[in-house]
Amino acid sequence: MALVGALLLLGLGTGGTPAAAAATCAGVQSDFNGDGIRDTVIADPDATVAGKERAGLVHIVLGGGKGVVEISQDTPNVADSPETGDQFGFSVAVYDANKDGCSDLAVGIPYEDVGTVRDAGYVQVVFGSTTAVGQEFPSKGFIQGANQPLGGGPEEDDWLGYAVAAGTSTTGHPFLVIGVPGEDGAGGVDMGLIGYVYGTDFKAASVSQNSTGVWEDAEPYDRFGASIAATDRFFVVGAPGESIGTVAFAGGVQAFRPSINSNGIPDPLFGMGQGRVPGPDSAAQTDDRYGSALAMAPYRPAGAATITDALLAVGVPGEDLGTAVDAGAVHVYHLKADGTVTLVNWIDQNTADVEGEAEPGDFFGQRLAAVNTATNVVSTAATMRLAVGVPGDEATEETPEAGGVQIFPMLGPPGASDAWIAPGEGIPSGPASRTYAGISLGSSPSSLYVGVPYGPVEGHAVHAFPWNTASGGAPTQTWRPGEGGIPAGGAAFGAAVR
Repeated sequence: MALVGALLLLGLGTGGTPAAAAATCAGVQSDFNGDGIRDTVIADPDATVAGKERAGLVHIVLGGGKGVVEISQDTPNVADSPETGDQFGFSVAVYDANKDGCSDLAVGIPYEDVGTVRDAGYVQVVFGSTTAVGQEFPSKGFIQGANQPLGGGPEEDDWLGYAVAAGTSTTGHPFLVIGVPGEDGAGGVDMGLIGYVYGTDFKAASVSQNSTGVWEDAEPYDRFGASIAATDRFFVVGAPGESIGTVAFAGGVQAFRPSINSNGIPDPLFGMGQGRVPGPDSAAQTDDRYGSALAMAPYRPAGAATITDALLAVGVPGEDLGTAVDAGAVHVYHLKADGTVTLVNWIDQNTADVEGEAEPGDFFGQRLAAVNTATNVVSTAATMRLAVGVPGDEATEETPEAGGVQIFPMLGPPGASDAWIAPGEGIPSGPASRTYAGISLGSSPSSLYVGVPYGPVEGHAVHAFPWNTASGGAPTQTWRPGEGGIPAGGAAFGAAVR
């Protein structure tokens, strides 16, 4: 990294860490310029920046037709510089890191080289403001190192920033969870780690499966931190490589509260694989990869005056269903205020009344998005919605891996109100081979975002669908390179969206 980048990592650059501003930011979620209108984040981690292939960038499409801001490591006040293969924007999260009412953007750059250490990884928080999104304040960066808030040191293929999730706790503290699934340890390679950054002063703690109270032990290839989901009350970390007994790559997850306990880490609640809560198939199997994807939404159960709980969806894309290898499945759990967990639903494409049919290589559950569309009322099947990516779905024999997205209620029978959208069936482009629709999902209270970063170039886009859309329903809004102020070109436009 360049000297100025290193200084900014330490908060020593031209302005240090921004304090909460007196400007009138509206405090709306995903509002980077503080005008009270929701903005949309669209990442292209494979984009060429300053001549560097796959350096990566992020587009922030300002709501209300106010233009598009492009954020990369070539942007003023964003630390370091674009380098080939960094993949800036591989993961993104949105939260108000400095509590000024404007949203801020956490960007994962897992393939960033730190000094001479290849693919050690790096996360930057880029600050919003009423005057200039990502340009008024220097970014805040996080790496591992002796003089850094995150423990350990940068190592080859750590992939710090492979996954990120963020929020604000019920006590008002902003927090950011950073996945480091390639972290090695004394026990072997790719055991994994998370960094937990909290408060407006960016204190941090590092957590592994060897930390006190965390389920299981750190083992080679667990890849703890490969997936993360968060609400204001809980966050959950996936370890899709977790071995259950002698069953390799069965997968597991660990739940936490976003509050620091007496051991100096976020408070662990429970860990589990498929067998913790009995379901239709609670046996862990080799290569199930339970926890490859996670999604969570706040939940207000009957009788509660406010939101108290959460519903968690866990993707199991390697689940075999009969002879259908890697057909995939999803578990939905109720995380209660007291920290206990119960199974709500097991969902696959063979579930009663669910559209479609489970087939080999569908990888149902490879990506997930969840939402509560109405947090001010008791939650129902109509308000608690789940989108499941099925990137391996084959539209026809001529279009393998065209992919698709299935939308379900998180409560009640999954087949009661499910819907299917895919290339040529709601998604305007296609179908075409290896489009992998469903590989990129995002959510807001009003919309499901479906990124289509692969397949024919003319189909690269992000589409917004209503959560109650019918099968094959049309998107209500579409963003494409070369339209609406978004620059033309791009390589993996929509690979991540928020």
